[in-house]
Amino acid sequence: MGKKKLIRFDWAMKTILHDKANFDVLEGFLGALLEDDDIKILNILESESNQKADDDKFNRVDLLVQDRDNRKIYIEIQNTRETDYLESLLYCTSKIIVDHQKLGDNFSNISKVISISIMYFNLGLGDDYIYYGTNEFFGLNTHNKLVVKKRVELLESIEPKYKFEEKKIFPEYYIITVERYKNIIQRKIDEWVYMFKNDEVAEGSTSKNIDKAEQKLAELNMSEKEKSLYDKYLINLARDRDAINTAKEEGHDEGKIEGKIEGRIEGIELMVVNGYKAGVPIELLSKMALINEDEVKIIIDRNQL
Repeated sequence: MGKKKLIRFDWAMKTILHDKANFDVLEGFLGALLEDDDIKILNILESESNQKADDDKFNRVDLLVQDRDNRKIYIEIQNTRETDYLESLLYCTSKIIVDHQKLGDNFSNISKVISISIMYFNLGLGDDYIYYGTNEFFGLNTHNKLVVKKRVELLESIEPKYKFEEKKIFPEYYIITVERYKNIIQRKIDEWVYMFKNDEVAEGSTSKNIDKAEQKLAELNMSEKEKSLYDKYLINLARDRDAINTAKEEGHDEGKIEGKIEGRIEGIELMVVNGYKAGVPIELLSKMALINEDEVKIIIDRNQL
């Protein structure tokens, strides 16, 4: 497979992957991640991802898909550089459920939601580049998992027959940290992460539809106007990286100053807490700590005194 320079996948999500003619690229990626080559995109849903400005820092694509078991699943694919990233994941998955659950509907009709984050920055500490999470319940005493099952009718059976399978209704989360990927291909999804990181398809890649991704995401396909917008997007990304690196360097020097400030704040809080426990009036604590009475009350409430 020849090497072609491809546009960044986050830019593709903002632009060409909204076109139904290019759904096969997303289907290939989803099939590799979820290990289901029968994944089919049924519809793209209205979302914030419809914003296409070159400097948008929030980008999300919401899809309705069907898997090999004919289940209808909402897929949310995010790419963002927000600070409160986990909070945004929680908000977005909750919003999908609320937006698509009609008032009065039985709760049994709530659809599955899978959230997928393709991140070009590191989130937290970890030694992997793909993380998975969901809600599960474990016994406080036995530590064993609580398994709730539902009865499913086997439609292909001549007479009514059923099977019982585990209920998995809570949102599932996949976090792909592109920068942590080491360019080692062991599974199908690695071929896609390699493409995300290197803007090219690895030689010998065989994942479903990755050849179509190489064809459709090629920079050569871009018009002059599209190329101009894309170049501006890359410049903004470079500017953001420079700002982050500068902040890190300055933060190293400022850390000592910040440490002194934080130490003073902790000292004030400790004085207020101990003074309040000893019966010192709030008015006097305010004068001693050189803060107003409302701030004293906030400290007291925060420490549940």
